Amino acid sequence: MIPGPGRFELPEGLVYLDGNSLGALPTGVADRLSQVVREEWGRGLIRSWNDAGWMQLVGRVAARLAPLVGVDPADLHLGDSTTVSLFKTTVAAARLRPGRRVLVLEPTTFPTDGYVTAAVAELLGLELRWCDPADPLASVDEDTALLSLTHVDFRTGALFDLPGITARAQERGALVLWDLCHSAGAVPVDLTAAGADLAVGCTYKYLNGGPGSPAWLWVAPRHQAAARQPISGWMGHATPFAMARDFEPREGVGSFASGTPPVLALSALEASLEAFDGVTVTELRERSLALTERFIELVDEHVGDAVEVVTPREQGRRGSQVSLRHPAAYGVVQALVARDVIGDFRDPDIARFGFAPLYNTLADVETAVERLVLVLEHEEHLDPAYAARNAVT
Repeated sequence: MIPGPGRFELPEGLVYLDGNSLGALPTGVADRLSQVVREEWGRGLIRSWNDAGWMQLVGRVAARLAPLVGVDPADLHLGDSTTVSLFKTTVAAARLRPGRRVLVLEPTTFPTDGYVTAAVAELLGLELRWCDPADPLASVDEDTALLSLTHVDFRTGALFDLPGITARAQERGALVLWDLCHSAGAVPVDLTAAGADLAVGCTYKYLNGGPGSPAWLWVAPRHQAAARQPISGWMGHATPFAMARDFEPREGVGSFASGTPPVLALSALEASLEAFDGVTVTELRERSLALTERFIELVDEHVGDAVEVVTPREQGRRGSQVSLRHPAAYGVVQALVARDVIGDFRDPDIARFGFAPLYNTLADVETAVERLVLVLEHEEHLDPAYAARNAVT
């Protein structure tokens, strides 16, 4: 059963619909961080690597995260940023297919995914091929090493068929790398059942790990022995404290580790994932679909002539957000913020509303649409103050 917003420290009266960008603060995280800082670091000092189990943090966090993406915790690595995780897995995938020269990417992907893939193509002397987002498999052929896709489109909320695309790309000999930043924690994912190859994801959106919390990466067990990532570091060494001159990788996904684990960030993430205790991915999806379905219904009913719903209406093709197109979308978002409804804006004309099933409610949906109606009726979105955009939109 989903316990609701009581597990989060949300300001009273605020409707927070931006969990697809930064998740809310779970109860217990602040106290846990205080304990780590004051007791484990402040008093334990260097002893806490052993006494407080800091070296086991990655494994403990992986054990909480693994059920949400359908994998064995032993096959997860945490500690890098999403960008670094994408770089490591993209290089490793290309090296796993040495006779193939093409990396396939769809042009509406999240910018980081595009930047990293282009950089890897340049670094390794490969070709970057842009595909049609409506049919990414059409660009996958016998020369394709990797198809790299975001599971949920960050602008529209459209959901790719992860199992189906994975299977069909593999039939052509290509590997598939999935970016699950906008799905893990809100959309059911079972990488093992799908026979997936590689995946990455952040933890600060639906997983509520906090701003800049560590990302995760996953490599299917069948690839781990041969996979070679490009940033060899001492934490990826088989015996780091032997201080050996030559690099000998750890077995399994541990070879993808590089630097020292970020203890404060991992400790916050470990505490934040407790919010998922007793909740199944099926329950998360049911709540997510109920919220997004009701939001679309009310938008159609009350402001359908003023905005366009660009998120797929078919439930099986929708993530956990609803995106609305409006020529003054930035102003719409800012006017709603002034009315204590927080969403966000994406170029060129998209107002996004993310529904986090752990804490958003149908009452939030009702209130958000009521205030959207008022914003548009009173033309609050045309306020000249919104002509200049904030640094973060």
